This record gives sequence, C-alpha cells and structure tokens, in this order.
Amino acid sequence: QVRLVESGGGLVQAGGSLRLSCAASGSIFSINAMGWYRQAPGKQRELVATITSGGSTNYADSVKGRFTISISRDNAKNTGYLQMNSLKPEDTAVYYCNAVTKAGFTTNHYWGQGTQVTVSS
Repeated sequence: QVRLVESGGGLVQAGGSLRLSCAASGSIFSINAMGWYRQAPGKQRELVATITSGGSTNYADSVKGRFTISISRDNAKNTGYLQMNSLKPEDTAVYYCNAVTKAGFTTNHYWGQGTQVTVSS
C-alpha cells in the first residue's frame, strides 16, 4: 500500500508560479513511476506529467516548457514535485498525485486526495 498526500495548491495570478508536493509513504520501494493529473470542472481527468523511477519524464503538450516534474527519495518516503511556472487561467483544476507500483505481474495505481489550483486572469 502507498499513501499519497498532496500540498501546495492555492490561488495565483496568471503568470505566477506554484509548486505542488506529493509525499508518498508506505511501500515506496515498489513505486515504479509517479505523476500528476488534473481535472477541471466538467472535464475528464487528464495527464499533466509523469516521471519514472529511472528519471524519464513525460509532459502534456499544454504544459511543456512551463511545468517541471521531479522526485526526491530518502529511506522513509518519496516526495514528488510539480513546479508550475507561467500559469494560465486554463491551468485551473484539481491536481492529483498518482503513484504506480509493480510487483510481479500486478500493477496498482494510487491517488492522493487532490489539491486545488486556481489561476486568476
């Protein structure tokens, strides 16, 4: 089991920056990748960025060049980060942290509770 706790959301003006954090605890040794997804009102949840345990990253086209995903590790927990710069009103959404674990043939997805990001124009 993996527990994810997000923090860092809030209200920011367009052009501003925020950094989201995702503290992962529990069976962190089995985490294969972490990522951020977002869901705006009336829209489906969409991928924002992912990072594998090997450091490979992937970004949605809409955030490339503005957002940076990273991860830090210590013995007790992994912490994922999403640095968001040059924010736009269309970035407004609830942002969710995701962790993927793989053990043998079993893959599990874990989700945080979400953190609201609101960008005013």
